[in-house]
Amino acid sequence: MNVLLINGSPNKNGCTYTALTEVAGQLEAQGIKTQIFNIGKKAIRGCAACWSCEDTGYCVNTDDGVNECIDLINNADGVIIGSPVYYASPNGALLAFLDRLFFAGGEKFAYKPAASIVSCRRGGAATAFDVLNKYFTISSMPIVSSQYWNAVHGNTPEDVKLDLEGLQIMRTLGRNMAWLLQCIDKAKETVPYPEKEVERQWTNFIR
Repeated sequence: MNVLLINGSPNKNGCTYTALTEVAGQLEAQGIKTQIFNIGKKAIRGCAACWSCEDTGYCVNTDDGVNECIDLINNADGVIIGSPVYYASPNGALLAFLDRLFFAGGEKFAYKPAASIVSCRRGGAATAFDVLNKYFTISSMPIVSSQYWNAVHGNTPEDVKLDLEGLQIMRTLGRNMAWLLQCIDKAKETVPYPEKEVERQWTNFIR
């Protein structure tokens, strides 16, 4: 089993990375492989609503890692997305990345356990956390919880390491993710995935 962890911070080894590695340590301790994918500092386009992905399953833009990440999630058993908090919301570049990632590949992510984590200096964690979780709930992905909302606080990685409660939340999240993945793995032979209705219903509010 393996879990993909997406670092939505432009800082490869910053506060978000510090929190993700705390989660990854617990997953690895349970025998689950982990990989951290960094979106980096490169400019990331927003979704242009061209609908090309409806035919191909991939975004028409190929130069910023979105399509690579679609393949990584398809081959993973679970996913964790981490973001710094910018103005009480996730990093804008990450949101552009996720809009295209889930619009193009989200249907294939169904039933993969998922979780989000956020890193903030002081406030805005709860709203940023809520925004990230919406990507999972629209994609039939079970959300893995912890003992509190998944946030760490600090302005530097060194600060984050002093947030003892935040780090414990990350470790609990890692163990809970490992437990759910193991339960799903054991149930595969006896419990089928939910049956999907053949036709997706779309209801517009203005007709």
